[in-house]
Amino acid sequence: MNDTGKRILKLRQITDKDKATALKARESWHMFTIMAEFIESTERLSAIGPAVTIFGSARLKPENPYYQTCVDVAKRLSDEGFAVISGGGPGIMEAANKGAFEGQSASVGLNIELPHEQKTNPWQNVSLNFRHFFARKVSFVKYADAYIIFPGGFGTLDELMEVLTLMQTGKTKRIPVILVGKNFWQGFLDWIKQQLANEGLIEEKDLNLVQLIDEPANIVDAIFAYYEAHDIEPSDEERQRMLYL
Repeated sequence: MNDTGKRILKLRQITDKDKATALKARESWHMFTIMAEFIESTERLSAIGPAVTIFGSARLKPENPYYQTCVDVAKRLSDEGFAVISGGGPGIMEAANKGAFEGQSASVGLNIELPHEQKTNPWQNVSLNFRHFFARKVSFVKYADAYIIFPGGFGTLDELMEVLTLMQTGKTKRIPVILVGKNFWQGFLDWIKQQLANEGLIEEKDLNLVQLIDEPANIVDAIFAYYEAHDIEPSDEERQRMLYL
């Protein structure tokens, strides 16, 4: 590409040496903060055992039926021996942590610093704080043996599509992805089938990556049914792939 006429300033071309040095130092130090988040999450989450990651809106209140369903699901999972991982904030995240906290297994919150909305909920046995979205996303995926996704906005859709992409492309093993809320998700699933599968943008088998289940008991049963047919422990090959998320 011809860069004639373009002002593309490279770091090494900055004439103010003090400024260039400060910029490079800041970027280098930033890399250490990223490494620190990965190290802490690995140290604190490696021993939590089987876990289910739950995604959903931060804006749903305790009186919302989805919030109440999430508390129910999380407690059932916790009593059955699954740690529950959420984003640590309000709404569905709070409901997930609350249900798990009331159960027998760990309630894990992966909190993120945001200008608004994110406020740490009190129902966490294990609480981590992240500044970087991508480091937090790796933790959601790396320690999950299933995903449950409640209704949500852009953030929830981003998390859903990310885990589907990782499984579709073989970067992670295929595990249960359960959508809760038929009235909310059905139109979205229809669009995926009509626009993506029918146009050949995804394969027909990719539609089987998700299940749509509303009843709390059936959600838990679906996860157990999957692991009656599959090893919950990743293979050596799967562990190796997970290193390159």
